[in-house]
Formats: sequence, structure tokens, C-alpha cells
Amino acid sequence: MLLYLAHYLSEIHSGFRVFQYLTLRAILAALTALAISFIVGPWMIRTLSTKQIGQRVRDDGPKTHLPKAGTPTMGGALILVAIGASTVLWADLENRFVLVTLLVTLAFGLIGFWDDYLKLVVGNSRGLIARYKYFWQSVAGLGAAVVLFMTAKAPAETALYVPFFKTVMVPLGVGYIALTYFVIVGTSNAVNLTDGLDGLAIMPAVLVGGALGVFAYATGNAVFSGYLGIPFIEGTGEILVFCATLVGAGLGFLWFNTYPAQVFMGDIGALALGAALGVVAVIVRQEIVLFIMGGVFVMETVSVILQVASFKLTGKRIFRMAPIHHHFELKGWAEPKVIVRFWIISVILVLVGLATLKVR
Repeated sequence: MLLYLAHYLSEIHSGFRVFQYLTLRAILAALTALAISFIVGPWMIRTLSTKQIGQRVRDDGPKTHLPKAGTPTMGGALILVAIGASTVLWADLENRFVLVTLLVTLAFGLIGFWDDYLKLVVGNSRGLIARYKYFWQSVAGLGAAVVLFMTAKAPAETALYVPFFKTVMVPLGVGYIALTYFVIVGTSNAVNLTDGLDGLAIMPAVLVGGALGVFAYATGNAVFSGYLGIPFIEGTGEILVFCATLVGAGLGFLWFNTYPAQVFMGDIGALALGAALGVVAVIVRQEIVLFIMGGVFVMETVSVILQVASFKLTGKRIFRMAPIHHHFELKGWAEPKVIVRFWIISVILVLVGLATLKVR
């Protein structure tokens, strides 16, 4: 919106052309999302508290979680408001990549909202039945995959690139749709599984989102992409603005979500953030790098899969409790220690992912 205004005003005064620069708009988008979070956050927390939309704690979980019962939940709505408003203000809404990313984020947020609403407002402990949740996630994920496949303008947009190698490019054809679907839906659920401690999921999401913004900027720039040996995809640079809003909104939410949390994001935030990271990684053709940088999300998901498989096959559990962050809690680690150590792991993995830009 403001980009179009800047275009108009630049005809009156050349100084407004500065707003056409991606980097400036990305910075302003992050600051705008952060400001929205700070302004709306306290009001949203009060509203959730007044309506008694609070966390319900499992009896079989760590006893240290019992005091968290009643903490306002569905705070992920704050993230979506900040991302949505800031993206509309600073991004080019005619860019197909921005539109797809924003719509996917909102769609998964809506699915998460319905699940949270059933659990916390209606009082249905099961929430949205798993098969229905997966069905609507599949609809949104496949819809995005088909749109991206049908609107692809170059072979580079639908090929699989392997990090650390300049010339390894695997044409996927229609298989691109399947890969895109699994990346979006898989990442969405992985972030949701990670969201179990104060600030545990949001900080890795911010780190990965910021790194993907770097990939987006480089992928959309013919000079940088050629120098770095990554695919050039016209228009992806605009995704940097979206990633900046995710970083700003995430940091703003962390202000209230840090230990001890004043609010939890709920499925509305976790499912949306994961889907956003997944679709951005697909657009910039860095699915494998997302797997590396999002290693914490992968670790949490694998721990659940192993735990369920082991119990069904042998009747024994591998971990004291899954996802794995609860395992460390039950071993005696204080919650802040688990959180910060997982953050440190995320920083390391994100740096490894960024290193793939040059190490080829």
C-alpha cells in the first residue's frame, strides 16, 4: 500500500524513490510489525484473560507446568495481525510470491484458530479432529503447490537444488507439487510440536525466517545469485519484506512470550508460522537448507515419531516424554535452560544454512 503511495509521490519529489529499495522496506516492515506487536499485545492479553481463554495443562506432563494453567492462549493472533498489516503496508501486493505466502500463512492460521477455539472456548478437549485438521492443511498446502507450479515462469522455479553444490539441479516436474505440499504441511506441524515451552518455538522461527529472507534477497537478484551459484528467480526478492515482518512480529511476540510467558501462541500461531517458513523455503528453492536450519523443529518431530513407533512396536518408550524438550525437563533441566540451549542449537544450524550460500 505504502509502496504504491511512494511511487505516486516520487513523481512529485524524487526523494520518495528511496522507498523502492527492498532493504529499506524490509527494515521498515520489521519495525512496523514490532511496533504493532507492542501496541496490540497488552490489549490482546487482557482480552484473552477477560474471556478466560487460557492454557490447559496435561496432568501427565512436567509438574513445573501446572502453574501455567490459565495463561492466555491464542496469542498467535497477534503475530498474524502484525505480519498481515505490515506486509500489506510495505510489500508489493502484485507480486505473486508475496500473495501466495501471505494467503498460506493466513489459511493455516485459520485452521489453528478453529482448533484452539474448539479446545479453549467450546471446551472440546480434542479440538479439531486430527483427520479434519490434516484435511484442511492438505487443501491449503496442495492449493499453494498447484498455484506455484502453474505460475512458474522458468525451470529453476520447479527444480530441486542441493546445497554445497553449484551444478546439482534435479528437475522435479509434477513431483514439485508433492514436495511443496510435504514441506509446507510438514513444517507447519513441526513448529506446532515444538511450541511447548515459553519462547521455544518463536525464536528458532525468527532465526530461520530471517535467514530465508537473506536467501530470498539473493535469489531475486541476478548479480548476487550468479556470484553465489544459486538459482535466479525473478520476483523472489520481494519475499524479503515478508520475512522481515515475520522477524519483527516474532520478536514482538517474544516480548510477551519469554519465560515466564504472559501469553502462548497456540495452534493459530504455530501452524501459521511453520507454513510460512515452508512456503518461503519452497519459493526460494531451499527446501534442504530449511531442513538444516530448522533442525530443532526436525528433532522435535522425529522424537515424537520414534516415541510412538517404539511404544507401538515394543511397548517401551525411548524418551521420558515426547516431544524431546519435555524429556530434558523430566531429566531435571530447568525450563529456561532447555529453551536457551535449543536457541543456541538453532543459531548454529542457521549459520550452517547460511554458509551454503558461499560454500559450493
